Amino acid sequence: MSGRPGGKPDLSGYNYGAISSLVLTADRSALPRRDREPDGAPTSLAGRIDPREMGSRVQRQAPKDVEKKKKKAGDAGKQEAPEKVVKRRAEAGFGYTDIIDATQDVEGLSYRPRTAETREVYEVMLSTVHQVLGDQAQDIVRSATDAVLETLKNESMKDFDKKKEIQEVLGPVSNDVFSQLVARAQKITDYGAEDETMADPDMERKDAEIDDEVGVAVVFDDEEQEEEDEEGYEIRDGSDEEGDEEEDEVDETTPGAEEAGDEELVIGGSSTRGAGKAKTDKDIVSPHAIDGFWVQRQISEVYPDPVTAADKAASVLSILGSESGLRDCENQLMELFEFQSFHVITKFLKNRDVVVWCTKLMRSDADERINIEVAMREKGVGWILRELAGDRQAKKVQDDAMDVDEKKLAVPKTATLAPGSTVQPKRTSGGHLMSNKKCKLPEGSFKRARKGYEEIHVPAPQKKQGGEEELVPVTALPEWARKAFTVPKLNRVQSKLYPIAFGTDEPLLLCAPTGAGKTNVAMLTILNELSKYRDEATGEFALDDFKIVYIAPMKALVQEMVGNFNARLNVFGIKVGELTGDSQMTKQQISETQIIVTTPENTDTSYTNLVRLMIIDEIHLLHDERGPVLESVVARTIRRMEQTGEYVRLVGLSATLPNYQDVATFLRVDESRGLFYFDASYRPCALQQQFIGVTEKKAIKRFQVMNEVCYEKVLDQAGKNQTLVFVHSRKETAKTAKFIRDMAMEKETITQFVRPDSATREILTEEAGNVKDGNLRDLLPFGFAIHHAGMTREDRNLVEELFADGAVQVLVCTATLAWGVNLPAHTVIIKGTQIYNPEKGRWVELSSQDVLQMLGRAGRPQYDTYGEGVIITNHSELQYYLSLLNQQLPIESQFVSKLADNLNAEIVLGTVRNRDEAVQWLGYTYL
Repeated sequence: MSGRPGGKPDLSGYNYGAISSLVLTADRSALPRRDREPDGAPTSLAGRIDPREMGSRVQRQAPKDVEKKKKKAGDAGKQEAPEKVVKRRAEAGFGYTDIIDATQDVEGLSYRPRTAETREVYEVMLSTVHQVLGDQAQDIVRSATDAVLETLKNESMKDFDKKKEIQEVLGPVSNDVFSQLVARAQKITDYGAEDETMADPDMERKDAEIDDEVGVAVVFDDEEQEEEDEEGYEIRDGSDEEGDEEEDEVDETTPGAEEAGDEELVIGGSSTRGAGKAKTDKDIVSPHAIDGFWVQRQISEVYPDPVTAADKAASVLSILGSESGLRDCENQLMELFEFQSFHVITKFLKNRDVVVWCTKLMRSDADERINIEVAMREKGVGWILRELAGDRQAKKVQDDAMDVDEKKLAVPKTATLAPGSTVQPKRTSGGHLMSNKKCKLPEGSFKRARKGYEEIHVPAPQKKQGGEEELVPVTALPEWARKAFTVPKLNRVQSKLYPIAFGTDEPLLLCAPTGAGKTNVAMLTILNELSKYRDEATGEFALDDFKIVYIAPMKALVQEMVGNFNARLNVFGIKVGELTGDSQMTKQQISETQIIVTTPENTDTSYTNLVRLMIIDEIHLLHDERGPVLESVVARTIRRMEQTGEYVRLVGLSATLPNYQDVATFLRVDESRGLFYFDASYRPCALQQQFIGVTEKKAIKRFQVMNEVCYEKVLDQAGKNQTLVFVHSRKETAKTAKFIRDMAMEKETITQFVRPDSATREILTEEAGNVKDGNLRDLLPFGFAIHHAGMTREDRNLVEELFADGAVQVLVCTATLAWGVNLPAHTVIIKGTQIYNPEKGRWVELSSQDVLQMLGRAGRPQYDTYGEGVIITNHSELQYYLSLLNQQLPIESQFVSKLADNLNAEIVLGTVRNRDEAVQWLGYTYL
């Protein structure tokens, strides 16, 4: 501001005349007149409000903490490891309804059916692929079907290329099968959908109805109740917005739920398909809780008069069972209950289908019930029937109403069973239990990584040289006993045991590798027992004064031992009998028999009074699922021996195992006298081992890699040594043999197996003409053969003769050859370690006994200095088989799984009469 010369400010600009033209005049017509000011009396708003402006200033705002809760809930869902989901589903206690359910968690799947129609088509495709592949595990069939469907849905490929690619997955495929696959692939309309969550169609319909329920217009709960129940909300939102990291308590939400608006809030939503589960809504009622008069009981809480309650119950069922929409039902119920009892109406609406159909079911007779069940499935509420039946795939409509008001019980610090419970604790691993964490391999072992698999090579152990002076000649035995032996000298193992086995009654435990001569050790103990009942003057035996029991794990071994003992002991007048599930003996036959060869399950108590010697072969089967039977037999024998004073000599024969002292203690063996342990170096023909662990994630890729590795390992021995390939189903023998042959022809290596101009080729071609089995006839001319129990006896005998003569180079067979026929080869390959268990209804890992028996066929002592054993398995199973075959798998008791059964057996026998005796009895087991 400019100033005057005297320094005073110039204020002329503020004169009224200077600024009056700048003042705005107010429009006073809009101001309220004093005579129209509100005085508190009611007045009409007519003409003063524009209806079009109503709601124009409304604002929507999501709850402030929703984003935080969504983020935390999403993180919680992601954090749950897949193995936990699988474990939880496995622990549900119910079987799978079909192959799609059973393979839900298989890695690498790109398609899961989402509608009833595509699910049905997909199941037919699975069946077709299963027929082409043969007897394979569900995960392989599902993975193969997934790969086939992916090829068929590739629009950039021609049919010729599609068929070629499918044949790479499945093997040879006929034109008819290919046409079927193409036609079915075209019917699958939901391939490539963004939401890959597989859902049961009934469950999807139910989810849709729950979405309808969300739209109920009337909100019955007040604000406080909403805050309390906020934890039970399920937020469906597909966005990945970042939220605050604050720690708010919230349960897991449904990661697989359908996407909706950002602010859609579902009250009491339930989740079965995702890894998590929303908090239980107290209004959701289990179908098990509803009987024929449940509705009437709910209404009687509001209307105590029984007549009124009955009338309203009939009206409620009529309204709920009508075709009306959810909102119409709600309005009708509100009128029926005179706009009161909101909590009862809420419960009826949220459980509409369950209330209607369960009430109908409970009020119907047997004939009507069938019709109602059919109607339920047609209406899409079949999930209620499965829930009532306890199906694991049923829609889980929150917790049972009976459990809602239950108080939380404190979890006991020690494991215990509820009083009166018949549930028995189990080891889920069974015979596959592996308690050691690390496996230390012998010196010289090495690992090699290849594409799709890893190889671990374990060299054959150095054979220990023993001097001739260490061997005991058979002439050291009494003259009468020499007739039981056909060899001039005992081997190293037998010679070391001779002073204890023959001449004393010490309990024995012999741990030695396969082929070390354990049978002759058993014979020495039998002859020692016979010597007690021999009359020196006449040479006769008191045959009615004793019994000897030989327990073998398999029927095939029982038959083999019966033949062996009969041939060697017949000269003494000893009768040997077989007691198995296939061959029973009468009491008369048992009384006339001196040696009873049996399986653990058929060991009888009727002849135990005269038993003086019990030989248990393969006692390392204590680790197997059949181990509890063996424990029970031994415990009963030892207890009876102590109670009656009648001594029974126990002899255990076992493969090499690390905790042999534990087994010795179980058998009451004096470790300083009766315990003998021989490591793998005592094997007559040392075993060189290869372990192949397939690292592929997709099941069909693992299957293909196993086939390719099997071919490579067979080719390594082609023209040099014979090879036995063990597979685990009859169909798989021919498929594997043909795969190896076709691969050899494709890579022009077939001549390494049998030369076209050789005499062997002519012999094989000639013999093939006499064969009845078509697959064997096709394979024989190329030096390949198959062997399984489904073939005729003539074909099996021919294969065994040709292999023994060296004409057949590669024999693909099942485990029956390992147990029933002594047909060794230089190399044994076990292709895959999963076998179908009909009792469990699923594929399980091979038992340790099967693996040891198969690899026991590797190496021919008369021809080879060492044998080779190759196991091809999943990478996750490598450590188990490494431990098993390198004497580092501890033998653990499996008795807990059959504890109740065995205890009941002792109670029935009268050997356990009270709790103290039961505790004492447990002390005799291997637990």
